[in-house]
Amino acid sequence: MIKPHISVYLDTRRAKANNLYPVKLRVYVSNGKQRTQKLFPLGMDLTIEAFERSYNAVKPRNEDKELKLKLLAKEQRAVEVADGLSVFTFEKFERELFREKQSANDAAYHYKEYIKDLQKKGKIATVSNYDLSLKSLLEFVNSKGKGGATSIFFDSITVDFLHGYERWMLSKEKSRTTVGIYLRPLRAIFNNAIEAGDIHKDLYPFGKRKYQIPAGRNVKKAFGKEQLGMLFRFDVLIPEQIKARDFWFFSYTCSGINIKDIANLKYSNLQNDSLVFSRAKTIDTTKANHKSIVVALSEFPISVIDKYGNPDKSPSNYIFPILAKGMSPEEQDRCVKKFTRFINQHIKNLAKAAGLTGDISTYWARHSFATNAIRNGASMEMIQESLGHNDLKTTLNYWGGFEDAVKREIADKLMEF
Repeated sequence: MIKPHISVYLDTRRAKANNLYPVKLRVYVSNGKQRTQKLFPLGMDLTIEAFERSYNAVKPRNEDKELKLKLLAKEQRAVEVADGLSVFTFEKFERELFREKQSANDAAYHYKEYIKDLQKKGKIATVSNYDLSLKSLLEFVNSKGKGGATSIFFDSITVDFLHGYERWMLSKEKSRTTVGIYLRPLRAIFNNAIEAGDIHKDLYPFGKRKYQIPAGRNVKKAFGKEQLGMLFRFDVLIPEQIKARDFWFFSYTCSGINIKDIANLKYSNLQNDSLVFSRAKTIDTTKANHKSIVVALSEFPISVIDKYGNPDKSPSNYIFPILAKGMSPEEQDRCVKKFTRFINQHIKNLAKAAGLTGDISTYWARHSFATNAIRNGASMEMIQESLGHNDLKTTLNYWGGFEDAVKREIADKLMEF
């Protein structure tokens, strides 16, 4: 393993406003062909003379001796951190060097670091999920008489802890589905900490014969052909319902594409009467085996693009005027949520007026696509590819089952032999 060379260094390239120079840690690695160096500030400023009298002196005296010991202690700490890394990278070294020692075992610290990473990537919705999960877990810890706690140590998150958290959530009239939503981020944080070498895998409290995260209720979210026809042909009451229905059915006819991905579509995604795009939700987690989703466009989605599309059809321009160039990730997130609320509000009212359920949302378009495509003969593997799932089990959750008429037809034919 390549070991870094570490020393304390006075950066004299430019004096600060106080006429002092910053003291830094100089770390460089060499593989014989290439040398890479990085400087890390130590939060100290000195004159050139003071640095020479202390760190560079063989036998410094009095205050200079104390200063040298202080600088050598920082250097030694850096050496110990580097030696403790199984594989040295500047990123791992910096993280280990400047965080507090107990942070490695602090799940709250890992949450906050991961949230920072998500923010850099513009994953605003996921940031919210992890933030709510951490707040809920801290609230549970503080409910047990530890008011003001800001840390949750991994070795305290046992199977009993998780069962206790679940009971506490249920006592607050939260559903098991909500418990699952809050604990799946914690499971991911555990996996990240184990992969980083911060905790031992034996601390992992999830899995068989340990704690099982509650699965969400498999509530039917799909419309069959008859219901889809009623929704599509019903006399619309107001223009907003027309627009909401158009985009709901655009999602349905385009392999259940979600609203965020609709908002991110650009004219460059239109290729030979097909939409070719990547899911924003999974693009960072599927880089190794990433496959674009290809949707063959039928007459209806083409009509929606013609009706609502931006007149400027430049490849880099958004197809629909939901987002605009130059928006920050936070602004994009707000716009997508606003447009999703618009569709949900008006499609619910339309569905109620048509005599259908008022629980409908944009998510139903995705489930309806999967269910009806399978009922029309598509294989589960094809639906998995169309939805952009890595795991077939996830795709099965979108399957609404067979209609009663199909079950009756099968039952009537069982004795035909």
